[in-house]
Amino acid sequence: MSLINPTLVLNCGSSSIKYALISEDGESRIEGLAEALGNADARIKHKNLDGSKIEINIPNSGAHTEALQIILGELISEYKPVAVGHRVVHGGDKFKSATVITDEVLATIEELASLAPLHNPANAAGIRAINAIYPDLPQVAIFDTAFHQSMPAHAYRYAIPKELYTEHQIRRYGFHGSSHAYVSNRASALTDKPAPHGWVVAHLGNGCSATAVYEGKSLDTSMGITPLEGLMMGTRSGDLDPSMHIHLHRTLGLSIEEIDTLLNKKSGLLGVSGISNDMRNLETAAKEGNIDAILALEMFAYRTAKYILGLTAALPTFTGIAFTGGVGENGADMRASIVSHLKHLGAKIDADKNQALFRGAEGSFHTADSSIELWVIPTDEEFQIAFETKAVLGL
Repeated sequence: MSLINPTLVLNCGSSSIKYALISEDGESRIEGLAEALGNADARIKHKNLDGSKIEINIPNSGAHTEALQIILGELISEYKPVAVGHRVVHGGDKFKSATVITDEVLATIEELASLAPLHNPANAAGIRAINAIYPDLPQVAIFDTAFHQSMPAHAYRYAIPKELYTEHQIRRYGFHGSSHAYVSNRASALTDKPAPHGWVVAHLGNGCSATAVYEGKSLDTSMGITPLEGLMMGTRSGDLDPSMHIHLHRTLGLSIEEIDTLLNKKSGLLGVSGISNDMRNLETAAKEGNIDAILALEMFAYRTAKYILGLTAALPTFTGIAFTGGVGENGADMRASIVSHLKHLGAKIDADKNQALFRGAEGSFHTADSSIELWVIPTDEEFQIAFETKAVLGL
């Protein structure tokens, strides 16, 4: 194995860096995670080219720059990247595709922090850190929101006064763009059905979103101006009555900040079950008869199926559903439960195939007489980011 002309992919969070160094052909990679940045127990969990793993403590409670110095120096210095692709969460309506990072682009990413206050500043910190270490290395921003810039206005506009859109860019943006792009492209490559292809991609994990993709373009998606809109998630509520904020403020005296925390971090599977945001824990509790866990799982399946059905309205052709994400890739029982609500579509499951798809397995699980195809496709956002980085740079 070797890493020829590799691309470095960075996903910088507020206290973490997920990284991957991917070979030109996409067949080999080094990867790892720097976590707890800024804390005394900051560390890097690294996986070498041969699959061996090491863990390194970061001295002085290191931040992004210190972590990247170790990653680029001690861990991957043998394979200097030809470019760096950064996952950037929010590009607003400014960026419609992968974009080479200039000083002006970086400034705009920081200006858009009001739309993603937890993510864009961290993404910008990663860009600045690379500038400090390798100032001549080309960097590209791949925006979560860019894939969804192909949505038509009737899908991305909110039914609110026009000036809120024209003057303040309040509209639906969508997220998980790299995942939806990769999975939909992969589904079209795997199917035997002739083009054109229309997919609903269900990215189900702790964060969840579904997207209607037609011939590689997003036509509608479940998340909105923030990742809170749409599906029920691990700790996020998903869709609810827009007056919930004022109701909770009036009746319980909660502040806007407290309500925001409640809906983003204390709701979803965790809030309904009172147990966990982890689907595996809830399935165990449900088998033991816990009624709150049972309800949380039923709600998750029903609400996901309802969104899938709704998104089919956006597709000129409906080829099938592609499941991805931690739950989508490993949760055979949850996949079956979701599909059970799609009876009017004529979707039929091959139970044995469904149960066999987990831990990175890729394949279909529909029967021969199913009216739509059902796929499990492990997402590879790092590969997608590397692919788009090289494409925009002409590498």
